[in-house]
Amino acid sequence: MRFLMQSLSCSLLMTCCGLSAAFADDLSSVEQKAATCFACHGDKGKGSDPHLPSLAAQQSVYIVNQLNAFKSGERKNPAMQSKASNLTTEDINNYGAYFAVQQAAKAGGDSGLAQQGKVKAAMCLGCHGGAGEGNGQYPRLAGQHPDYLAQQLSQFKNGSRKNTTMQAIAANLSEDDIKVLAAFFGSL
Repeated sequence: MRFLMQSLSCSLLMTCCGLSAAFADDLSSVEQKAATCFACHGDKGKGSDPHLPSLAAQQSVYIVNQLNAFKSGERKNPAMQSKASNLTTEDINNYGAYFAVQQAAKAGGDSGLAQQGKVKAAMCLGCHGGAGEGNGQYPRLAGQHPDYLAQQLSQFKNGSRKNTTMQAIAANLSEDDIKVLAAFFGSL
């Protein structure tokens, strides 16, 4: 009996090691494909361009939904629509999973504005998570560049970016509100 248990343990360990190696190979393959995103979104998705989102630690479901929206033309951005048009469903799912497990970026920002934004952020945290980490279909806001966040809120406000809920929320934000909220989430 003891020999049988040792044999089963050994077999299980070898199987797990084989699966780990296979997973590592799959991750490496996905990372090689995702490297095309690094040119704009930074190494492993840790963007530093203030006009583009950081993808590192972003919600997988959110990334998948956005790539599908770009691919279908529902979300407008010529560069992203062009890139997404060539992606398979498997690619899109893999990109979502890959970027979701990367270490989060931190953009920083004006600490005085961030303190003002902390007071106003409660309205965002219900959907975007208690620390702005995102929640499934709701994106991670923590660590995004303040300029990018302000740009997105302004686009929701003027209607050029579509999302009924976000358009309604942004419609009630002043330019100062947008600035302090963006600084707060960028500082997380």
